[in-house]
Order: sequence, then structure tokens, then C-alpha cells
Amino acid sequence: MKKTELFEPGLTERLSREREKDWRKNLRREISAQKRLTIPRHKMPEQPPAQRIRNFLEVNLGYSLEMAKEEAQRCLDCGNPGCVAGCPVAIDIPTFIKYIEAGELDKALDKIRETNGLPAICGRVCPQEVQCEKNCNLVKAGKEPVAIGHLERFVADYLSLRSELNIEPGCVNSSRGKIAVVGSGPSGLTVAADLARLGYQVTVFEALHVPGGVLAYGIPEFRLPREILHSEINFIRSLGVEIKTNFIVGKTASPSDLREAGYSAFFLGTGAGLPGFMNIPGENLLGVYSANEYLTRVNLMKAFRFPDFDTPAPAARKVAVIGGGNVAMDAVRTALRLGAAEAVIYYRRSRAEMPARVEEIRHAEEEGVVFNFLTVPVRFLGDEKGRLRGMVLQRLTLGEPDASGRPRPVPVPGSEFEVEVDLAVVAIGQSPNPLLVKQVDGLKLGRWGNVEVDSETMASSLPGVYAGGDAVRGGATVILAMGDGRRAAKAIDKFLRKC
Repeated sequence: MKKTELFEPGLTERLSREREKDWRKNLRREISAQKRLTIPRHKMPEQPPAQRIRNFLEVNLGYSLEMAKEEAQRCLDCGNPGCVAGCPVAIDIPTFIKYIEAGELDKALDKIRETNGLPAICGRVCPQEVQCEKNCNLVKAGKEPVAIGHLERFVADYLSLRSELNIEPGCVNSSRGKIAVVGSGPSGLTVAADLARLGYQVTVFEALHVPGGVLAYGIPEFRLPREILHSEINFIRSLGVEIKTNFIVGKTASPSDLREAGYSAFFLGTGAGLPGFMNIPGENLLGVYSANEYLTRVNLMKAFRFPDFDTPAPAARKVAVIGGGNVAMDAVRTALRLGAAEAVIYYRRSRAEMPARVEEIRHAEEEGVVFNFLTVPVRFLGDEKGRLRGMVLQRLTLGEPDASGRPRPVPVPGSEFEVEVDLAVVAIGQSPNPLLVKQVDGLKLGRWGNVEVDSETMASSLPGVYAGGDAVRGGATVILAMGDGRRAAKAIDKFLRKC
């Protein structure tokens, strides 16, 4: 090797990758591919259903070190890993799994965090079954995929929760530029982390009193414990990111105020805080809630711990949740834990079309949730005090596909029937939060109030203004929002280098 080659850009990184590749090859030889094919997928340990519906503790209990190593041995370390292609943030999945197999957990976490600053969260709430795990090459061999999500969760938990998180200040170069991130949900935290690593001075402005966005107000503790969320956010802070809570951009300070304060680029990750309703009679009755309000009361305002916290949880004996997504599953399972004697999902399509994760549907069924498919409310019924007492529903049948590609629900004439209900939660979707975006002159919005962006760069119609997550997509998954944040960070860096 010539002396000058030592100074080639990226040479050290390239040599490191080659050494890593050789190490993985040697590790792969220790267990034959044939033997790896015989190892069964390790089921995630869980709280028993009869026990967990009486508490808000996490349902999934996590792998032990021994289970994680054995599950890691199932990975074939393919030459053309489909799992990486299926990951919206492009985690080097085979390498982090091989590190778990070798017992080098710190290196496994470092590998994940090269592209994902929220591994303990993603390992819990991301739909791996339709992304990375769906593309696992074991599936082609007729086997169950490697439990990638469980392994990601394991390594993040093992190192973050079993030892003190030592937060060191990040290396910030203020001369590179100041960036304002509006919203501390998954897209905002991701773009902030990536830009902080590049040396930018990043401030995240959060309207609520705690950071996390939908991770804090929307997802119950039995799916995402708050200690996990706080640990992940502390890691983002450790990169040098400043997070200001109780700060409403557009009220506390305008975008022009922030420009005058020296912020040269903006990322809008304001989420989807505008709930959708069905616009049927009776929706204004006491006892009819949007899923946003219901879950925010319970999760963010700690209603499940009333009277230790000031916000009470709405008490109910018979609960109806309208919808078939993960938010609906969160709401109906929350109602059971708050003491409902009966909790029913009403969904206008069949089970096959439900957008909720398979695991969430299974957990709900195990806990006693009743599913009523091909059914939709047509009006809510109230008593003389204006309180909800029941619903009138109509049966449906499936017709031709609609714009989503799913069969369109068609009403069955004369099929209306009445049920008794004292709490209804409407979980049929949400739209982007309009509080800020409608105040920004020149910002192009879509039909549903979403920020229109270039899908490659997440750039909006305004120079230096980018957006991602639910502010662009409406309601989407955590990992897709994070993918938006990663693309935006690259584009913002490129934009500021030209300035």
C-alpha cells in the first residue's frame, strides 16, 4: 500500500467495514446454515392476560441474554439481506445481530444507533412483520423470520436499563448553523439527532410539557413504558440537542422570531393532532371521545393513576371503540384496564383488512376484547342529561376496492340494530395539526391539511423549511416518521452547506 493511500477520504471506514465483514464470516462458519435453519424462533415472554388487564405494566417482558443469543444464531447473515432493504432507516441488521450472537452487546447497540436513535422504542412499536422481518430470507426457506424487533429491543434495554446512562455533552459547532425542529415526536427527534451528529446547533420546540409527541401522549405504558421513552430522549439530548417544552411555535414565538434569533433552517414535525369524526348525530354527547383525547388523558395526564394525578379517567361499564388500527387497539385495551366490564371493537371492514398489527389484535383478543366486524355506527343515543346511553349500528358488506385498494364497505339495507354503550371512543384516523402550518405564509398544504414535500428531500414549498412524519403523512408508523427525519437531515445539511 502506498503511503498516500492512508490519507484517502473514507479509507479508515472502508478498512473497518472489511475487518467487520471478515469477522462475521468467521462467526458464520462456527454454526452451519443448516443448523441455523433448525433453531425455532423464540417467542417473546408475556404477562398472562388475566394478570395484565389489571395493570398498566408492559405486556411483553423481553428476551433474556441466553434467548437473545440463540435467536441471533438463526440469522443467516445473507449476502443480499432483504431485511435491510425493508427497514425505513436502513439499520445494518445482520451486523448488529451477529454482534449479539458473539455477546458484544455494546457494539450491537452502536451499530443500530448509527442510523436509529430510538432502538428501544422501535423494537417495541414498529411493525417489523411488514417491513424488515417480512423480507427476511428465512421466510423463503419456509421458516419464521428472525425476531429482529425483539433483538433490537433486547440490546437497547440490556445496556440502557441495566446500567447508568452516562450522558456526555455533544460536540456542537455553532458556526455550522442553528436549526429549529418543531415537535419532539419520532421524526423531530430523528432529524435532531442526525443533525447534531453533524455538528449543528439543534433546538427542538415542544408544545406539551414533556417531550416525545405521540410517543408520550398516544401510546399506553403497557406498550411503551415511560422510563424507556425518557431514556431514549436522554440519549438524543446527550448528542447536544436542546429540547424546549411548553413552547408553541406560532404562539410563544413566531417563525419570523426564530429566524431573527439566528435559526437558518426549520423542520416541521408537528404531528397529527386533529382527530377525525364520523359526522353522525349524537357525536357531541357526553361520553363520546376522540381517541386523541381519551389516550392523552390516560397516558400523558396519568388518568390511570387518579387520584395521585389530577385528571380523572372516564369511568364506563360498556365501552365501544370505532376503528381497526393500532390506536383503536390501544384505546380498547386501555378501557379494559380502567375497569370496563365489556369492551368492543366496531370495524367497518373484515378482520383481513384491519390495519392494526397482528400482535396488537392478538393481545386484545386474549384480554377479552370483542370484535364486531362489518359494522358501523350511524348515530349515538343520549339520555335526558345529554349523556351517551347507546348506539345505532348498521351492518355492511364488502364491495369493490376503493382508493386504498381495500374492499369498500357497502351498507346492508334494513340491517340497523341498537346496542347499550356508556363510553364511545372514535379512532378512525387523524389529520395534521393545523395550529402552526396554517400560519406559515407560502407553505403549500395538501387536501387534508398536510404539508406537501418532495418525497426524496422532505423539502416544503419554502426554502429552508422541511417537514416529515404525521405532519406530512397524516397517521403513519413511528419508523416511517423516523425515515422522513433521516432524509430531511441529509437535505438540510446539503442546503446549509450551499448557503
